[in-house]
Amino acid sequence: MGKTAIVTGAGRGIGRAHALALAAAGANVVVNDLGGSLAGEGVDLSPAQQVVEEIRAAGGQAVPDGENVADFAGAGRLVQHAVDEFGRLDILVNNAGILRDRMLVNMTEEEWDTVINVHLKGHFATTQHAAAYWRERSKAGEEVRARVINTSSPSGVFGNVGQTNYGAAKAGIAAFTLIAAQELGRYGVTVNCVAPNARTRMTEETFDMGEVPEGFDPLDPANIPPVVVALCADEAQGITGQVFHVWGGAVSRLQGWTGGDLFDAPEGWDADALLAELRAKYPDGIAPRGMAENMASVGARSLGTK
Repeated sequence: MGKTAIVTGAGRGIGRAHALALAAAGANVVVNDLGGSLAGEGVDLSPAQQVVEEIRAAGGQAVPDGENVADFAGAGRLVQHAVDEFGRLDILVNNAGILRDRMLVNMTEEEWDTVINVHLKGHFATTQHAAAYWRERSKAGEEVRARVINTSSPSGVFGNVGQTNYGAAKAGIAAFTLIAAQELGRYGVTVNCVAPNARTRMTEETFDMGEVPEGFDPLDPANIPPVVVALCADEAQGITGQVFHVWGGAVSRLQGWTGGDLFDAPEGWDADALLAELRAKYPDGIAPRGMAENMASVGARSLGTK
């Protein structure tokens, strides 16, 4: 591959798997991780350093980085670290995240702000600095084939009770992906997103992930990086602005808001008339499906069933 990649939140779980896979594919890797708790508290560079040692032991090149992606200046230093260390930046994998789960009526302002900052601002900050670097190279006449891979979540695209902060941030990341892809394509940058199901310390804290099965484990974090490595290839230059749900060996390209039932009044609606139409169409009411039902539907389609 011969490229340089930044992977945020790469000390454990899915981020670690991304870093190892990109290194195995030939990329130099900046392993970024604060090493904090699930709630984003504390600092410990040792998880990032351990991943760097794994990569080096396998013959790859990597360096640790402890910048906070939610700090705009820190995100700039992270991008500069990659350029200073390896002379270039080609791939940015935004993966860092935390949890502060709480039912909406009990959620504090701090629990909301912290999660939004790490996930949504963290994606913006690193991408903005990387995009500025790639734009400068493009305007200088260099050919740019850069990649941004963002990380959403089933909670963000399907919704999940108790995660209004996390889900809102992850939904925002999906929208951020679509718009950034439209803006950065002119500079040779593709922007895509994964929404993974995987067994990590974050998901095990929130969900009953079951026991690890014998043989193939559909929730193994190692199932996610092949999607990322594929999207980072030069041959994937025309694939951009997409969100891929990954569950085991099933990769589903998600489609966001689309037109549904139409209620048309050529000269505008009267509220009472519209209400009558809604009640006629939905006599039992209508509500969003839960995350489990949505994911079951996606899984069924991947198996060719309904």
